[in-house]
Amino acid sequence: MIDDISLIEMAIEAREKAYVPYSSFKVGAAVLTKSGRVFTGCNIESASYSPTICAERTALSKAVSEGYREIDTVVVVGSLEKLSYPCGVCRQFIREFGKDIRIIVAKSTKAYKTYTIEDLLPESFGPEDLNNECL
Repeated sequence: MIDDISLIEMAIEAREKAYVPYSSFKVGAAVLTKSGRVFTGCNIESASYSPTICAERTALSKAVSEGYREIDTVVVVGSLEKLSYPCGVCRQFIREFGKDIRIIVAKSTKAYKTYTIEDLLPESFGPEDLNNECL
C-alpha cells in the first residue's frame, strides 16, 4: 500500500501541471483506490469559469473512467503556505463514492491533516438516500 507521504508528494507533483491562467492558484490531487491504484489530477481553469474543474474532481474522474469506484484516500495540495480544503462541489463529488473516504489536506509532507469526507461534509446526501423505486 502506498503511504500518505508518497501520496502527498504525488499531489505536489500534480499541482505543478495545473492550468491556472486566471487565478494563478495551483492545486494538485492524488486519489488512492482501495485496490492500491493511484490517479493524480490538477485544476484546469476556463475563461468562462463554470467549466473549470478542480484537481480532486480531475483525479476522481480519471479513476472512475478507468473503472475504479472504490476510493480509499483523496489528497489535496493547494497553497504551500496554508492548508487548502476541497470546495463544496468537490466534497459532494467525493461523497458520491463513500462516507469513509479519507481526505488529506496538505501544504507539504510535514504539514498536513487527515479527515474523512463525513468530517468535512456531515449529514450528507448520497446514493443511498435516493428512492431507487422511482428511477
